[in-house]
Amino acid sequence: MKTKDIIELIDFISKSELSEIKLETEDIKISVKRDSQVETRFVEAPVVATTPVAPVAPVTAPPAVTAPTTPAATETTAPAAETASANQITIKSEMIGTFYRKANPESPNFVEVGDEIKEGDTLCVIEAMKLFNEIESEVKGRIVKILVEDSTPVEFDQPLFIVEPI
Repeated sequence: MKTKDIIELIDFISKSELSEIKLETEDIKISVKRDSQVETRFVEAPVVATTPVAPVAPVTAPPAVTAPTTPAATETTAPAAETASANQITIKSEMIGTFYRKANPESPNFVEVGDEIKEGDTLCVIEAMKLFNEIESEVKGRIVKILVEDSTPVEFDQPLFIVEPI
């Protein structure tokens, strides 16, 4: 792992709501804590380097929306605290990383509000440590709401989509 990769990891953590992350490979062990220090150890030669992590202002969630949402709604983002109604399913993130609605900048979004999806359809990709992981639908249904903005950090188990089964 190069210094640039470590800096990108620290930058990613400072933009997310994570307070701590640990990464271990055969050659290096990294532990990063918010408002703390970064500790790096190389297996071949035990070296300890510390770098202060810049404090990040707490992120406050916007107020919850109380108006009912229809499938024809054009808004694609909502507060993370929003949950699906009894007849809807929430699709959540399987990992921490950066949420992308399309495969690359020139491609169209994988899904839009109102789109019908089937099992196995790609809904988004989550990039973690330079690896792009497709999030696929496990149900047949219609996208009711997209809860995350494109190119933003997401956490494990964070709601991404609300789907109405068909």
